[in-house]
Amino acid sequence: MNLRRRKEKKKGAPKWMTTYADMITLVLVFFILLFSMSQINLVKFEAIAESFRNRMIFDFYPSAIESDYPTEQTKIQENGEKNNEFEDPTENPDHVASKEAEQKEDLEELKKEIDEFLKENELSDIIAATQTERGVVLVLEEQLLFETSRAEVLDGAKPFLTKVGTLLTNIPNFVKVEGHTDNRQINTYRYPSNWELSGARASSVIRYILTNTEGLDPKRFTAVAYAETRPVAPNDSEKNWSKNRRVEIVILDPDYESSST
Repeated sequence: MNLRRRKEKKKGAPKWMTTYADMITLVLVFFILLFSMSQINLVKFEAIAESFRNRMIFDFYPSAIESDYPTEQTKIQENGEKNNEFEDPTENPDHVASKEAEQKEDLEELKKEIDEFLKENELSDIIAATQTERGVVLVLEEQLLFETSRAEVLDGAKPFLTKVGTLLTNIPNFVKVEGHTDNRQINTYRYPSNWELSGARASSVIRYILTNTEGLDPKRFTAVAYAETRPVAPNDSEKNWSKNRRVEIVILDPDYESSST
């Protein structure tokens, strides 16, 4: 009986072998899992590699290892070599100055043409054209542009606004159109106050110019409502009220525009 039991115990693998096999299997599974998680998306890898080829990560060194001659790298940067292709080139100051000078000359020429138009059409009494630090300012009184308490452009003002639109196609300046009223309050369904009326009048002038002039970018225009807050005369008589009811078209000077932003 004892011999049989001993022989039965010797059958099969030793216990340590079973434990060792289980451990090896687990290690194999672990490495297979790691390998499956480390598969590379070739499309993404190529895109990232291409971005690294086209762009320097560091300011002075193309790699994480510092150069043996860092001063040479600095000189290269100062000389403009190996610049990042994504960086915007610095505009030449002389070119900027000459461009601003050209725009000033354009404004002066525009002012002369407007003066000639006003003189030829006998509009100097109701339209004033001046050149200030803001640019060329055209002041149009209400009697030319609108009926009382209305914001639809009258036929009498259309030739002048068409002329202004034509002149604006020759220059790149931004344009601000400002609506003004006198201090007598309005209260209608369409215009509950002078703010709505002055804003609608400024917008009507811009809409007419853009609709009847080809090639003008709407982004150049800004409509502003001032209501009765900026009078040019005391609100104490019919004559002065008439002066305060106006629309001003300001063709902005680039210097004034940059200083006010």
